[in-house]
Amino acid sequence: MNSKTESQLGSKSISISDNEFNLFRSFIYDNFGINLTEVKRALLVNRLQKILRQGNFKSFEEYYNSIKKDQTGASVSELINAVSTNHTFFFRESIHFDYLVNKALPEIVNELRTKNNKDLRIWCAAASSGEEPYVLAMLIKDYLGSEYNQWSAGVLATDISVEALNIAVQGVYTAERIQQVPAKYKTGYFEKIDSDSYQIKESLKKELVFRRFNLMNEKLPFKKPFHVIFCRNVMIYFDQKTRDSLVNRLFDYTYPGGYLFIGNAETLGRTNCPYKYIAPSIYQKI
Repeated sequence: MNSKTESQLGSKSISISDNEFNLFRSFIYDNFGINLTEVKRALLVNRLQKILRQGNFKSFEEYYNSIKKDQTGASVSELINAVSTNHTFFFRESIHFDYLVNKALPEIVNELRTKNNKDLRIWCAAASSGEEPYVLAMLIKDYLGSEYNQWSAGVLATDISVEALNIAVQGVYTAERIQQVPAKYKTGYFEKIDSDSYQIKESLKKELVFRRFNLMNEKLPFKKPFHVIFCRNVMIYFDQKTRDSLVNRLFDYTYPGGYLFIGNAETLGRTNCPYKYIAPSIYQKI
């Protein structure tokens, strides 16, 4: 009877006080720009339960204090891995990829050719588990075709979650995850591991650079701007102030004529947005 009671207590959810929630809410907002409203309170509690149990923390405040004391950054990384959402799949919101291939790339590539410049710069700013940047790399290779090796045209893929980036670097996906990948790309860029697993081929992997990066950094550490930036389904978690600040930084690092793609559920508004509105979730620097 006692052992059963101890087992039940061991799995009991730890509740969070108003003060504790506000501590985490402020910390996450200040460091990552994610605005945890009151409706996300239960989500935060549920996602952190495992960390609290594994660390033998008796309360959220005790866990919070341990994060503040940790000088290695490991605790902060663990927190953002738990809080951030990394749901994605290959060719998600395919209208953006259609526009990229049919409109954006022809414009940009033709302009670069007139300048005898073959440095095509693409940034996937919310790489998650890798599906989106791998799709971008496939499309660019396919578009440039036999000319590809004459270009510097890889993809920079960044994310704040180390856990998600590790999955991306490994490049292993289930058959279900690659269902929407066209047959020619499955054949060209995936190797079958077993009955339910596929791996991105090294020939494609080497065209991507994966890096951990926090979009809340006030200064972007890039030497040159980008022709195309995909920053999709990130700003939906930001308040207007944080969103405007990020968009202005992205704008500064977009070449004239370059494009910004955001998620279909997101909008930048048309009053203070430095980009020109092209279509829902598609913007251009004029």
